[in-house]
Amino acid sequence: MIRVLVVDDSAFVRQALTRMLSSTPDIEVVGTAVDGREGCEKALALHPDVITLDIKMPRMDGLAALRRIMAECPTAVLLLSSQTKEGADVTLRGLELGALDFMDKSSVQGQMDLLSLEEELRAKVRALASVPRSRLEAPLRVAEAVPRPLPARHAARAQVVVIGTSTGGPSALQALIPRLPQDLPAAVLVVQHMPVGFTRSLAERLDLRSVLRVREARDGDAVAPGVVLIAPAGRHMKVRQRGSELRVWCDDEPRATLHRPSVDVLMASVAKACGERAMGVVLTGMGSDGVEGLRAIRAAGGLTLAESEESCVIYGMPKAAMEAGVVDREVPLGRIADEILLAV
Repeated sequence: MIRVLVVDDSAFVRQALTRMLSSTPDIEVVGTAVDGREGCEKALALHPDVITLDIKMPRMDGLAALRRIMAECPTAVLLLSSQTKEGADVTLRGLELGALDFMDKSSVQGQMDLLSLEEELRAKVRALASVPRSRLEAPLRVAEAVPRPLPARHAARAQVVVIGTSTGGPSALQALIPRLPQDLPAAVLVVQHMPVGFTRSLAERLDLRSVLRVREARDGDAVAPGVVLIAPAGRHMKVRQRGSELRVWCDDEPRATLHRPSVDVLMASVAKACGERAMGVVLTGMGSDGVEGLRAIRAAGGLTLAESEESCVIYGMPKAAMEAGVVDREVPLGRIADEILLAV
């Protein structure tokens, strides 16, 4: 049984979340709290497996509560946020402080939206409950190691590196992108599963911490060495050749994908445009997005990597790729920057 504590100053949201979570037999809401202070007290008393935590609350806000919870009783935390610029910035700060994932709170403000939210909420709670408590208590330290030489078939240098990730991705990207040097001779394209309104803030925070330029992609952007482009939430990002240049374009097709942007869609596009000079990397996250994209890159002669279980918050996307046999090498997060540098 997964034990959940719901912390929110809105009575409607508390009731809605409790109803959605309690309607399934493997989840129990063991308590609710109306602000951060009460949330901290109940977290210490009840020891829940997962806490849903509103960010904007009276007396003690979500970030202050999160700091105390992670210091005194580390717990898997799912933040509830808004898609305003301020809300996105605060949410990403919360992920840096130890929260594992978030949901757009505006989705639960109306009764008509509740049914569409239930499946996502339950999936996230179940995924967060599976994270070992030891992973929450102290960041995983990955021993540095000399990267192994690339397989002989990867003689071509990578021109474009595609990184795909979901749950746990913002923190993983914060650990990876700032380690890449300013003279990186390849472009980096990133798909991070996020609601609309959050990817620009993610790009801005990564840009502040990196020597590479990092920004949210726009239609027509050049795919250039030393530049990191984050796919805009709600749109697919692809690349195509225009004369001697690679350019980004963003659209809604295909509409049937589970995620938009989709890791598979971007990787397939890069495989077609770059062939053996494409590189695909899948980091932590739920689901299997990226499997078909890595397959396309590998079939084109490019290199494929997956984050290993020892450093993943959620070993879902990398596991699916490993089981499908589309990964050349599985490595911990702390070594992925080195592996990229070997390949470009």
